[in-house]
Amino acid sequence: MGQALGCIQVDQSTVAVKEHFGKFDEVLEPGCHCLPWCLGYQVPGYLSLRLQQLDVRCETKTKDNVFVTVVASIQYRALAENAADAFYKLSNTKGQIQSYVFDVIRASVPRLGLDAAFEQKNEIAKAVEEELEKAMSAYGYEIVQTLIVDIEPDPHVKRAMNEINAAARLRVAANEKAEAEKILQIKRAEGEAESKYLSGLGIARQRQAIVDGLRDSVLAFSENVPGTTAKDVMDMVLVTQYFDTMKEIGATSKSSAVFIPHGPGAVKDVASQIREGLLQAESIQH
Repeated sequence: MGQALGCIQVDQSTVAVKEHFGKFDEVLEPGCHCLPWCLGYQVPGYLSLRLQQLDVRCETKTKDNVFVTVVASIQYRALAENAADAFYKLSNTKGQIQSYVFDVIRASVPRLGLDAAFEQKNEIAKAVEEELEKAMSAYGYEIVQTLIVDIEPDPHVKRAMNEINAAARLRVAANEKAEAEKILQIKRAEGEAESKYLSGLGIARQRQAIVDGLRDSVLAFSENVPGTTAKDVMDMVLVTQYFDTMKEIGATSKSSAVFIPHGPGAVKDVASQIREGLLQAESIQH
């Protein structure tokens, strides 16, 4: 009904292009406008001023001969003051933007290695944005933002990169584990050495105490019992210890001792050996 009466409505964030007998006349702002079609006025189309986004997937090759797919996200919009250029100069805006993105990416990425391409995503996006801004401003479009949202290597390359990373991490873990085992072995050896040292000190002190006790017992017995010699006292002490030892072995029900043929007379030989050891110790002390 409105068109029959020569009235049209332009929505918000949209402009309409007005023509007079096929020639551009003016840009109509949002609102209601009167276009007497009988006088040759018409609206060939509308132009949205909203922010639009175009995702572009570009396959290219890096400097180290790895094929990657670069995904760029272009955010753009038409300028109201240049709406006539945006409407008339381009028939395929998205195709034009895509061509420029392909050109810049395929000129930038081949100069970079795969790792550098990941590290310099912002530089690639900046180069694409500068080229698009310079080219699309002549057509009445503004490039708001350009993002490199993803760089996808070939699946085989990605798998190899993951394996390399995993191998490197396993190597680090193996080194750390070996270092930990080394520390444990060192600490264990230090503890064992300290334990043996202290055990040796204990045994030496024990033997020294036994020798001192035997010497004091022999001297005291010799002084209190006339006519006895140190040899007689030592033989008696050893025989007593011998029988005490046999008594303890016999009293134990779960003893694992192994008996070999011997007799009490063998204690004499043991006594001789101990006596010689005491005499040697006394001579060394003097």
